[in-house]
Amino acid sequence: MKPAPFGYVRATSVDEAVQALEDHDGMARVLAGGQSLVPMLHMRLMRPLAVVDINGLESELGRVEATGAETVVGALVRYSTLESSPVISERLPLLKHVAGYIGDRQVRNRGTLGGAIVQSDPTGEMPLACLALDAQVVARSTRGERVIAMGDFLEGSYANVLELDELVVGLRFPPSPARFAFFERSRKHNDFALLSVVALGNVDAEQRWSSVRIGLGGVNDRPVLAMAAAARLEGRRWDTATITEAAQLALDAIDPPDDVRASAEYRRHLVPIHVRRVLDDLLRGGRGG
Repeated sequence: MKPAPFGYVRATSVDEAVQALEDHDGMARVLAGGQSLVPMLHMRLMRPLAVVDINGLESELGRVEATGAETVVGALVRYSTLESSPVISERLPLLKHVAGYIGDRQVRNRGTLGGAIVQSDPTGEMPLACLALDAQVVARSTRGERVIAMGDFLEGSYANVLELDELVVGLRFPPSPARFAFFERSRKHNDFALLSVVALGNVDAEQRWSSVRIGLGGVNDRPVLAMAAAARLEGRRWDTATITEAAQLALDAIDPPDDVRASAEYRRHLVPIHVRRVLDDLLRGGRGG
């Protein structure tokens, strides 16, 4: 199937891009990596009046920068860059790790962090990782710039609070906890995840944990944080009973769907099992698999 006719704007600056979005009164869409937009255009699931191509804005939007304790990642940073960047490896190793789970090499060479965040796939690795890392989304329009906490940005399945005339220009990350563990379950290689779990935290010399965050994907209409589970673990030494209790508390955060990949009942069954396993991985040193 061929896309419906649309205009094409190749932006030469961020200002030009946001002006084009305003000029088309909500009927333009941004082309970055195109891994989600192009298939939707071909299937006519999306029929914009214009496509605003921002691929020429690498100098503005394609940088990874360490700014004091904060790490700023531009919206046009490709997944392959997340895998290879020394700054990401040192400061945000979870992003490097989960990038390897996305698609294949061709997808990772084109797909962008900003595109993944705007797509807001409830099973997506990047929205989940950015939520767990407490990222902030930076959006720009002709009205100016606003910063949105990742937890406030995600609104529902493939939905977020971005206005139609706004462009995501990057994400800001605070310092990451030292340890992480990640797990993803899908029916087959490269399929959408039916469940993903990420856990992060710091542990001191007395084996007490702090900055604990547990994120879940594929078990709600958006990625979610298991707040009650994390609170059960915060400031404590962990043992088998504590981890098992926290894993059960993770059920408080979910409202899983029934779909072609798994039933809601099966997802509920899997959550405490895999949260416990991820927390066990984190306790042993992390990095997950």
